[in-house]
Amino acid sequence: MNSWDAILLGIIQGFTEFLPVSSSGHLELGKAILGDTMVAEESLLFTVVLHFATALSTIVVFRKDIIEIISALLKFQWNEETQFIIKIGVSMLPAVVIGLLFEEQLEAFFGGSIAFVGAMLIVTAVLLWLADRAKNTGKPVTFKDSFIIGISQAIAMLPGISRSGATISTSVLLGNDKSKAARFSFLMVVPLIFGKIAKDVLSGDLSSESTNFTTLGLGFIAAFICGLIACTWMIALVKKSKLRYFSVYCVIVGLLAIVVSFFA
Repeated sequence: MNSWDAILLGIIQGFTEFLPVSSSGHLELGKAILGDTMVAEESLLFTVVLHFATALSTIVVFRKDIIEIISALLKFQWNEETQFIIKIGVSMLPAVVIGLLFEEQLEAFFGGSIAFVGAMLIVTAVLLWLADRAKNTGKPVTFKDSFIIGISQAIAMLPGISRSGATISTSVLLGNDKSKAARFSFLMVVPLIFGKIAKDVLSGDLSSESTNFTTLGLGFIAAFICGLIACTWMIALVKKSKLRYFSVYCVIVGLLAIVVSFFA
């Protein structure tokens, strides 16, 4: 992988991690288009670095919220922030269980099957279309809602299913406030990303003799900057009910991926 490829994939990851179009799906499509010649360990390392970059961008965007949550949590009271942390924990359960029990099966879906990615993008499009038509409310995310949203996050481990699209859409369809749904969706993934990174580091799967730190750095910077832009933009789009445009985009890209797969 050269520097320009790393920057391009970083841009794809940065924008698609937050915009509801599936970052994993677009990375798979991007690697297929560019010709992913990296060895498995190097490819995994690069993907982990990009996810780390977007996790950091989430922390930067929601830094005030995170500081308030931590400060309130240290008071050891049953307040709104403490409940929010517990809800985040509840939302993580489905993804943790499925990720641990079916890790090999999930990895099999990341084998370059662009037809499968295309089909999942169309599923994402349907979710976005339904969510965009839902009425906005002032209802907060409940403990029950957080578990159901967590199931959506677990399903979104499949390439082509947008994590932000699936979780925000599920939350909105459950009747939750759109801005609160977006906030919960973005913050709930941060612990999972860092947990996955820690697991990969401890497993030793990230070691690679052919590691190019220049390409890793360029990809990281591109993903971080684009993540900042996309996260802020997405919050505004959810509030204004503009998800239908991404629904159309997912349908177009999904159909193109399916068509191209027949000629690949």
